[in-house]
Amino acid sequence: MPTTRRYLMCPPQYFAVEYSINPWMDPSRPVSRDLAMRQWTALHDTYVDLGHKVDTIEPQPGLPDMVFAANSGTVIDGRVLGAQFRAPERAAEADFYRRWFLENGYHDVVMPTRINEAEGDFAWAGRFLLAGTGFRTDPGAHAEAQEILGVPVVSLQLIDPRYYHLDTALFVLSEDEPNIAYYPGAFSGGSLRVLQRLFPDAVIATAEDAECFGLNGVSDGRNVILPLEATRLGAELAGRGYEPVFVDISELRKAGGGPKCCTMEIRG
Repeated sequence: MPTTRRYLMCPPQYFAVEYSINPWMDPSRPVSRDLAMRQWTALHDTYVDLGHKVDTIEPQPGLPDMVFAANSGTVIDGRVLGAQFRAPERAAEADFYRRWFLENGYHDVVMPTRINEAEGDFAWAGRFLLAGTGFRTDPGAHAEAQEILGVPVVSLQLIDPRYYHLDTALFVLSEDEPNIAYYPGAFSGGSLRVLQRLFPDAVIATAEDAECFGLNGVSDGRNVILPLEATRLGAELAGRGYEPVFVDISELRKAGGGPKCCTMEIRG
């Protein structure tokens, strides 16, 4: 069943690919900021049409990746754990998001001491927090998240540099009866066994699903936002009773981002 969600998003007013901090980014490849804005607006409006509340934060010049709001905070039961970026090009984003929370009534805001790229590597599964490491977020940030947010944390090792954040390889489909979709090729053997034990009925994605950022999806428990190209994954989800909703994120994908990257969920 769908549940109403609250999201925080940042318009891509200054979107560009000016540097390369993941395998998808190529500064020599042309980027259309206007197209990125249209795609972002369509994603924003899709959430609103589905009945969700969407807040926005003011974009800042010189921070072309600020559109990827998921990387700047993890919010559970009203507690906010901020971000600390590995790449210096993105470091300044974290404080703008911290200020947004303080200005919007969130006083339990803690900034991490370890590198932590927020919902890029943290996925709330209803009973525990799935936490990725291997390329961006430090393993020590997992223990810090458990202490600050007060929830159990399950560590997962990422091994494919194309899927440098957990949210490029896995997303939560439902929280009430926890289930996920994930791409096995992104995880170490031990982490795969953990996922198989925790989620025996998970949707298993293919390499094709992962390459179009199909695992960078957003689910409200019934409606699942997916990139246009993720048709195979969408068909499988439909067979499970979910409603796939397709959006075009082709321009944003040039920076290694998809629907979830643009979407921070505010819980409580």
